[in-house]
Amino acid sequence: MALSAFAARALQPPLQLERGAPARTTCPRRHSRVEAELAESRQGSVAASVFADPPRGVSPEFNFQPLQDEPLKASYCLAGAARALLFALLLRGRRRRMHELRRRWDLGSLCQALLTRGLAALGHSLKHVLGAIFSKVFGPLASVGNMDEKSNKLLLALVMLFLFAVIVLQYVCPGTECQLLRLQAFSSPMPDPYRSEDESSARFVPRYNFSRGDLLREVDFDIRGDDLIVFLHIQKTGGTTFGRHLVRNIQLEQPCECRVGQKKCTCHRPGKRETWLFSRFSTGWSCGLHADWTELNSCVPSVVDGKRDARLRPSRNFHYITILRDPVSRYLSEWRHVQRGATWKASLHVCDGRPPTSEELPSCYTGDDWSGCPLKEFMDCPYNLANNRQVRMLSDLTLVGCYNLSVMPEKQRNKVLLESAKSNLKHMAFFGLTEFQRKTQYLFEKAFNMNFISPFTQYNTTRASSVEINEEIQKRIEGLNFLDLELYSYAKDLFLQRYQFMRQKEHQEARRKRQEQRKFLKGRFLQIHFQSQSQNPSQNPNMNANQNVTQNLIQNLTQSSSQNSSQKENQESQKQNPGQEQKDSNTSNSTNDYIGSVEKWR
Repeated sequence: MALSAFAARALQPPLQLERGAPARTTCPRRHSRVEAELAESRQGSVAASVFADPPRGVSPEFNFQPLQDEPLKASYCLAGAARALLFALLLRGRRRRMHELRRRWDLGSLCQALLTRGLAALGHSLKHVLGAIFSKVFGPLASVGNMDEKSNKLLLALVMLFLFAVIVLQYVCPGTECQLLRLQAFSSPMPDPYRSEDESSARFVPRYNFSRGDLLREVDFDIRGDDLIVFLHIQKTGGTTFGRHLVRNIQLEQPCECRVGQKKCTCHRPGKRETWLFSRFSTGWSCGLHADWTELNSCVPSVVDGKRDARLRPSRNFHYITILRDPVSRYLSEWRHVQRGATWKASLHVCDGRPPTSEELPSCYTGDDWSGCPLKEFMDCPYNLANNRQVRMLSDLTLVGCYNLSVMPEKQRNKVLLESAKSNLKHMAFFGLTEFQRKTQYLFEKAFNMNFISPFTQYNTTRASSVEINEEIQKRIEGLNFLDLELYSYAKDLFLQRYQFMRQKEHQEARRKRQEQRKFLKGRFLQIHFQSQSQNPSQNPNMNANQNVTQNLIQNLTQSSSQNSSQKENQESQKQNPGQEQKDSNTSNSTNDYIGSVEKWR
């Protein structure tokens, strides 16, 4: 009955408070003497739990703020009634658990309130500190301008926004070369991605005279056929990075399969279980570690078609490619690599069917490796293969008796090696330079008609660039690599001339396409004009006189476009004919005269 009486009282509308009377925190009740005795007699009843002391953690003297909203008081009444009904339906054990849960909830609410008030106090203190700082900094301005409270709040908001933006920017873009910080993009046009990458003058003055066949490198590489790309990897020229581009960064119909944790990738032709790439990351060091041109020229055919009968071997085209680097930087990089323990003992150096003897190619060190050697000791070894390495690896060593230095005089030997390296480099399908990464990517794409997925990155800071040497050591390194310096100068000149030639050819083709498009649009316009005149003969009495002229113009326009296409085919088939350019100029002049006659007729 106590429960029903209490629920009935709880569901009654709240009583109106008298003026001046303190507001209560719970539903207004009549604490009669009977209810008090009932609560004392039944300590475990619901009424006792309802009329008990305040919950733990709350002081009895704690005075809550008055409730000014009547619907809020009614909601409190309903909440109290629902809690009483729930405690009455629960068992005694569950009542204890509910009491503990309520006590914990009260403590959690208290902690939440304390945390909220602490944060509010911290914000208030921070506001006072910032206000003091601004009063010190902007005191004269405030005295002059008589800044009010709204201005101070606006200034504070702007400063806080600026600090937040700086923090976010440092988190998103910690580097100094961030794309967001390049404000020049808003004021200057987009630069040419193939601009001078070595920070030299954009104008290039050629030193050597090359023919059109030497400059035009368009390889008819058939990935579905039997052609093979052979990568000649010279030490410390950036060949590892370029080799990864070949297996991971090319758009192919059947991309190379590269597994995690394995260096080699499977690069099969579309529809065949046969590789199209012979490199470190596809076939491994099948011809020895860093095999040179002499080794690859005799080893690759036997490795690829060794298991087949000689009569069943296909007629393959072996397209050799390589990467060169500035000789001084490459030499210092190799020295640093040897200091870390590199030996390249697995290199075979096979020439004319046999490796060199210990007398022909002595070793520069006696231990397991040459780690920690100083630069002077590295340069003093006369048998160091780092000297003129690029010339030696690109030349045909069989012309000078391989590694036998007694076959011919040293001066004649150096001349033969240099000329052989230049010839092999010029007739290669492609070669790139480490100092011109974007141009290297461009020329490879044009030569093999294969596109890379992401652009190459130019790294101007390397281990070799961190080595500080004086002028004397610089000259000595150049003296030890004088053949490489001559080869690199020749290669750089040929490389930049090929790049300029391909860019001009690309611009000419784009201009020719625009001219053909304009011719087509003019012919289409004449055709539509003729059709409109034939449909409305009454509006044009001279239509019959001009009809034959219009038809002749359309026929001549069609014939001129066909002649241009046929001349293009003849130009591709006869690339070495010097008089072809004159024919093209004559054809273009006649075409322009014809277009002028069309405009005059219109």
